[in-house]
Amino acid sequence: MSSAGTTGSPVGGLLEHALGAARAAAVRAAVTLGLPEALGEAPATAEDLASAVGAHPTALRRLLRALTSHGVFAEDGKGSFVHTESSRALREDSPNSLKHLVLWCTEPWLWSLWGRLDESVRTGSEVFSDAYGRRFYEQLHTQWPESAGVFDRAMTQQARLSAMTLADMIPLAGTDTIADVGGGQGLVLRTLLERHPRALGYLLDLPGVVADADARLRPGGELADRVHLVPGDCLREVSVRADVYLFKNILGVDADASVRILRNAVASAPPGARMVIVDDFVDGDGEGRALASAMDLRMLLVIGGQKHTRAGLLEIVERAGLTVRRVRPVDSSLHMIEAVAP
Repeated sequence: MSSAGTTGSPVGGLLEHALGAARAAAVRAAVTLGLPEALGEAPATAEDLASAVGAHPTALRRLLRALTSHGVFAEDGKGSFVHTESSRALREDSPNSLKHLVLWCTEPWLWSLWGRLDESVRTGSEVFSDAYGRRFYEQLHTQWPESAGVFDRAMTQQARLSAMTLADMIPLAGTDTIADVGGGQGLVLRTLLERHPRALGYLLDLPGVVADADARLRPGGELADRVHLVPGDCLREVSVRADVYLFKNILGVDADASVRILRNAVASAPPGARMVIVDDFVDGDGEGRALASAMDLRMLLVIGGQKHTRAGLLEIVERAGLTVRRVRPVDSSLHMIEAVAP
């Protein structure tokens, strides 16, 4: 099918959307081939890069053509390729690397699920368990150890992107105790404890996740004497008493389950404990809206979960018995709800 005459037209835009999988596949291929690391500070030809990564020169040039059309790498006008801000973010050694997040968003097991999105929309349920025979987290942690490793590293990268900003924003007095509920490897908690040297912390997550917590939080680490690692499932219990509870990107389940997580914290919290909920609003503005809406559909497919609207998340917070004090943006995507327990 020819694309002549479609550039800049509604037809061209629709076809570009329909071929969006090619864009995702191209970015994944760049990472898995090691192109971002192979290209240094000096311009390099497609032939140079093909030799470095073990690829077919002509095919690699075609991949680079697709990537540069979206600002991932650029051509220098002399037949060579150079880095852009986007391609540098795919490097492992970038301070704000997105490498593992990109891999996580494009894992091979996900591709076939997108073709069943209409089924999820009809039923309002996930299709993962039908496709693979188990619920997502069971399959991930028992059958796909490599993908589980990508997930852990991706969540750490995601936390790193906002950790410093959150440490500045979270209302934490010097001697507070903070419970990071579903806090993964504990990067945000670590940043908070480094910022507040008299504070104490609890890191709550599934046993396998807590066992792989940031080395500075584990026994023998420099912050170990100020941290308790608490294995468990927040859908069943939040078993610690703290001054501040943090829930970052963990309320992506149905509304009733989200309320249950918050109520579990309330059951252990002292009166007036501060509850900090950090998440995306699927009805936010700008690029944050596009990202959140895409993640919302992925969550529907994979776990039957969702990203909440602003009003929907505030309703969840209030149903849990919390009183909302303030709502403010963290970045172009994330928002922070500050509330207090009864």
